[in-house]
Amino acid sequence: MAEHTIPDSSALAGWRKSSFSGNEGGSCVEILDDHPKGVPVRDSKTPHGPALLFPAASWSSFVTAIKAGDPAF
Repeated sequence: MAEHTIPDSSALAGWRKSSFSGNEGGSCVEILDDHPKGVPVRDSKTPHGPALLFPAASWSSFVTAIKAGDPAF
């Protein structure tokens, strides 16, 4: 079974704030591009906490659905 989390996401450099996160500072999602095992995603409020690791194809489908305004999201 593949690992789906990174226990301490602060060990990775290059995080960027998602363009879908607001500017209010409360709910920010950060994404790490070009990770060899998928797309890590973390909560910016807990930079030493875990990150979820999504397969690249699944993450791409999710982003496409969000941009298209899919009502499921």
